[in-house]
Amino acid sequence: MKTHLSGPTLLGVALALAALPGLAQAQDPLLNILEQEVKREMQVLGKQEPPAYYLSYRVAEVHEVSLGTSFGALARSDETQARYLTVTLRVGSPGMDNYHQLRGQFGFPSMGRIDLPLADEPAAIQQELWSATSDAYQQAVAMLARVKANVAVKSEEGDKSPDFWLSEPNVFVEPPPKPAELGCDQTLWTKRLKEQSAVFLKDPAIFDASSGLESQMMRKYFVSSSGDRIAENCPANHLAVSATIKAKDGMELPLIKTYFAFSPDGLPSQETIMNDLQEMLQHLRALKAAPVAEPYSGPALLSGRAAGVFFHEIFGHRVEGQRLRNEEDAQTFKKKINEPVLPAHLSVFFDPQMKSFAGQPLTGYYRYDDQGCKGARVNVVESGILKRFLMSRTPIAGFPESNGHGRAQSFLQPVARQSNLVVETSRTHPRDELRSALIALAKAQNKPYAYYFDEVEAGFTLTTRFLPNAFNIMPTLVYRVYTDGRPDEVVRGVDLIGTPLSMFSQIDQAGGPTEVFNGICGAESGGVPVSAICPMLLVKVIETQKSAKSQERPIALPRPDAN
Repeated sequence: MKTHLSGPTLLGVALALAALPGLAQAQDPLLNILEQEVKREMQVLGKQEPPAYYLSYRVAEVHEVSLGTSFGALARSDETQARYLTVTLRVGSPGMDNYHQLRGQFGFPSMGRIDLPLADEPAAIQQELWSATSDAYQQAVAMLARVKANVAVKSEEGDKSPDFWLSEPNVFVEPPPKPAELGCDQTLWTKRLKEQSAVFLKDPAIFDASSGLESQMMRKYFVSSSGDRIAENCPANHLAVSATIKAKDGMELPLIKTYFAFSPDGLPSQETIMNDLQEMLQHLRALKAAPVAEPYSGPALLSGRAAGVFFHEIFGHRVEGQRLRNEEDAQTFKKKINEPVLPAHLSVFFDPQMKSFAGQPLTGYYRYDDQGCKGARVNVVESGILKRFLMSRTPIAGFPESNGHGRAQSFLQPVARQSNLVVETSRTHPRDELRSALIALAKAQNKPYAYYFDEVEAGFTLTTRFLPNAFNIMPTLVYRVYTDGRPDEVVRGVDLIGTPLSMFSQIDQAGGPTEVFNGICGAESGGVPVSAICPMLLVKVIETQKSAKSQERPIALPRPDAN
């Protein structure tokens, strides 16, 4: 497998500017203000009792154009600018501070939304930083007192690692985005979006259809008392087309097609998208007439996109190192380093520095994480053997350092999160061979059919001890593959469920086309963009259940344009 890193010229310019701090900072007054205020605040807070030993300011400067259409008409047109501040203040010492887990209690340092002025007015920005930092110190002192009391009355902790990892500072200052890099051609894209959502006027049974573009340029700042000074541009353009049809029994059947690029010009051509939507329309009509699937246990084949979501949910969240520190987490893999956890032909790594795969942009790409650490490739599983975890600045036993996976949405504190997940197989099989093996497994298990999971909408998993350690993958396009040679049949109302360890043992073969799933993952630190890159997977036994169904009656009134 080849990975592709793009933008070497821009990166070279940025590194050259980073080597000239005076020139780089002169181009960005906000960076200077943040750095000066961190130093000023720490000169005072570092002498308080208890002392603050670490302070960072994280700012997301966002320029976003949001366009939306419904059934061929403009429904939303917004353009916004904002600066969001997140403060991280640690008091005590790296060995034990205000972010230490409160066992048996709910408590985590957090702050509400903090907006900074859009203009680079030092006095106004300093006032907001001072106020937010003052509040953060009061919260931190109160939290540290709770931490010490909690440690004193609870049993001995299983993991005695420090609470924080201090590192050498990182410096990376990229020039601010040019005006031409902000937003999109709103006239052009409004026309395109109207054409896209108008496709679904062709079938009166479709009761909801929309197409939307979010064109965002986020400039991320990170400044810390350790000397970190980072400013990088993070463009993202998300195009989503969705439509929902209702079956005669009232079941709502949505399909969604999404596209991602770093610039609006990088999105697929209108011709390509319109062809995709014609196929989507045919799938919606097939789903409306499809039978409801009954609960099932047997073999299944997952497309690369479906397998990517599958791996993200059942595997990825269980190798996020910081959650393994939590005494209430099931800690599925914490004691399994250097033990087999997957079939020997599978390897898994995470690499936030991958900007694209096979020419397709990846949403999980970034240079530095939200704790100022450089994103690094992490070989988590090598030939089936677990080797490493994804680490933030919160250590766990055996893994004292970050590998650049501390991530968070604005206003929330970073924790260890996934980036670009890549699954590789050393024994790849062609698609047709996997299909033949699927049918053979079904016959061997005396099943009249097996399942092929083609498209997936979303999924979730539970990793705590006090709830079943399970997962639920919600596919939108599923086929029965019959063993007697009948054509494949679309079915509806299927959820893929199970428990992780039993599911891992059922993975049999992999191969076919490797596909990319780009999405947003929601967890403790909010929504962060992620990607999953995976080949097709053949699973010996999976379990399904009926998906949730609307209890509303079928729509009585025909759509206005039905005739």
